[in-house]
Amino acid sequence: MVAGLVFCLGAVLDAFQTIILPRRPTGRLRITRVFFMATWPPWSALARAKKSSRLREQILSIYGPLSLLLLLAVWAVLLVSGFALLYFALGSPFADSVDGNATAAIGQLRRDVYVSGTTLFTLGLGDVLPRSVSARGLIVLESATGLGLVALVIGYVPVLYGAFSRREVSVALLDGRAGSPPTSAELLRRHAFEGGQQALTELLAEWERWSAEMLESHVSYPILCYYRSQHDNQSWLSALTAVLDACALLISVAPGSAARQAQLTFAMARHVLIDLGHVFHLEQAAATWRERPGERGTTPERLPAPRFDLLCDWMSGAGLVLCGDPDSPARLHALRALYEPHAAALADYLGMPLPAWVPEPLAKDQWKTVEEVRSKAAAAILGNIHVSDRSAAFRLGSDNEH
Repeated sequence: MVAGLVFCLGAVLDAFQTIILPRRPTGRLRITRVFFMATWPPWSALARAKKSSRLREQILSIYGPLSLLLLLAVWAVLLVSGFALLYFALGSPFADSVDGNATAAIGQLRRDVYVSGTTLFTLGLGDVLPRSVSARGLIVLESATGLGLVALVIGYVPVLYGAFSRREVSVALLDGRAGSPPTSAELLRRHAFEGGQQALTELLAEWERWSAEMLESHVSYPILCYYRSQHDNQSWLSALTAVLDACALLISVAPGSAARQAQLTFAMARHVLIDLGHVFHLEQAAATWRERPGERGTTPERLPAPRFDLLCDWMSGAGLVLCGDPDSPARLHALRALYEPHAAALADYLGMPLPAWVPEPLAKDQWKTVEEVRSKAAAAILGNIHVSDRSAAFRLGSDNEH
């Protein structure tokens, strides 16, 4: 009886906290937390053992949707087992038309499991009938629980995929604005045009709202963090980190409206990383990475001295002076310490690599392809300017009027 109550109440409470409760659940002995602790480490270890990055990403991308189905199955198994134990504690008060003479404990327990399963999934076959008031009451209660479980599944899955789709739209849009994978230097360089500061301010405002939506959805539904982007060189974590890098650069070296919006976006985006680190209990991992950057896990130091010099050159190309101001590197280092340890801890846990500060020399994306075509077209147009003989200006010139 006690075991049955623990199974049933544990499954119902865990489903309530995971699906319905609109805030981060607490407690280290929750079923969902134990499930992810038992399944994610071996799954990620299996994926990271693969040498092919494409195969590794494919294996990791399966875990999110598969874990959702397995978690629903775990709740169903716990409920079936819990109600079966309750029936068994009541003495298996059922009239069985198939095996009515079963008196052994194992036979009665097998029948109780069958009754519990058919009742939870509301089959209502009628071949086993309850013979006591308490059994009838449990039958009604389990039927209601089964209907509630089906309703939660029907409502839960669309909510998850809706939040996933909204997240990925902004991640995909960042491809043309910051490269693929995204980098802060490329983001600032592509906005180094007349009116680019205004466009950059609007982009950072969009990512401030995106971060707020992430904070609302992914803290309530942490399973979404395991859902990966459709392309191997994209991820929500790399996009968020690249935006934080760009905000840190703007706060360090750039005055004006873009720097003001960068502060707002930086605060909200950093909030996302910290809260998700709390959800997965990565505080110690972040503290270790903060003390010894690049020595823990698989995420290396992101901005060593040679890369910092290269970043200075990229910033000059974007019209921003990073190395000319002696205080700018110190401000940038202080800002990096506020979010990089949390990003590195999540990257090690989820197997999502963090972006570089400057793009790799051979990095290629759709924006560069379009830029090359545009450059060739512009050169061709400038090299072949002529006046049509049908134009008014041509006729005026031929008449020697002006």
